[in-house]
Amino acid sequence: MNGQTDWHLAGEYFETCNCSTVCPCIWLKPPSEGECKLLVGWHITQGYKEGISLSGLNVALACYAPGNMIDGNWLAVLYLDQRVNPDQWIALEQIFSGQAGGHPALLMGFVSKVLGVHLARIDYQLGERTRRLSIEKVATAEVEGIEGIRGGVSTIDNPPLCVVPSHPSAVARSQRLIYRDQYFQWEFSDRNSFYSPFVYHP
Repeated sequence: MNGQTDWHLAGEYFETCNCSTVCPCIWLKPPSEGECKLLVGWHITQGYKEGISLSGLNVALACYAPGNMIDGNWLAVLYLDQRVNPDQWIALEQIFSGQAGGHPALLMGFVSKVLGVHLARIDYQLGERTRRLSIEKVATAEVEGIEGIRGGVSTIDNPPLCVVPSHPSAVARSQRLIYRDQYFQWEFSDRNSFYSPFVYHP
C-alpha cells in the first residue's frame, strides 16, 4: 500500500483556543474574539504508517486564523515528539501536514502556510476530567471539563467543523494557556477547550 492508504492512529486529544465557551468556529461562525489562536495536542496510544510504529508518541499544532476559520488563511506550526526516529518523523509529518489524507488533510486544507515543523519534548497528561500539554520552552496548556446538568462532562457531537469527528467532544475550559515562540505570543485562561479520544485514518 502507499502512504495515502496504509496508516491508522488512535489515542487522546485536546485543544484550547481564545474563543469564549463554546467556540463558535465549530458552527462555522466567526471567532468570538475576531481571530482564532488555537493549540492542539494529540497522544497516540496506537498507531502506524506503512509498518512504522507511531504508538506512544505526541504531536502538537498551533494555528492562527485571522477571521472565520472556514475562510482559511490559517498559519500553522507543527511540533513532533523529539523521541521519533527518522522514519517516524517522516510518517508523522506526512500525516499531520495532510499529505497522507484523512481528516488531517481536511484540516490542513484551511492552512495557507506552515511556518515550521519542529522536534520538541512534548508531555501529554490525561486526568479524569483534566488534560495538560507542555511543549518544552514553548507552551503549557491545562484544561478541565465542564459538568453538565445531568452530571458528567458536557459533550458536543457532529458539529460542522472539528478537529476530531470520530468521537463526541467533551466541553472544557482552559485553566491557562501560555504559548511563546518565534511565531506567536499567546497567553489566556478561562477560554474554550475540547477533549476526546480520536481515531484518524485515510
